[in-house]
Amino acid sequence: MNLFIKLLGTGVSLLAGYAGAKLVDTVWEKSTGSKPPTDNDDVPTTLHHALAFALISAAVSTVIQVLANRGTQRAITRFAKSQDVV
Repeated sequence: MNLFIKLLGTGVSLLAGYAGAKLVDTVWEKSTGSKPPTDNDDVPTTLHHALAFALISAAVSTVIQVLANRGTQRAITRFAKSQDVV
């Protein structure tokens, strides 16, 4: 069951990361009026926009990773306590 919880935590982390990336893209597009900078843009991006987008994306990604890891650890701890009771 511990392996199942870890796999579930990985799945939740991946889904949350995808949702976070879409959220950052949407917020970026609404706030700046332009599409988020990507490596396959045919429109040149300023260094200022690229760095700002990278910092925001990294911050959101880190928060999602920390929350997913904490949630997984909490679930493992809760599962271990319930196994001790039974």
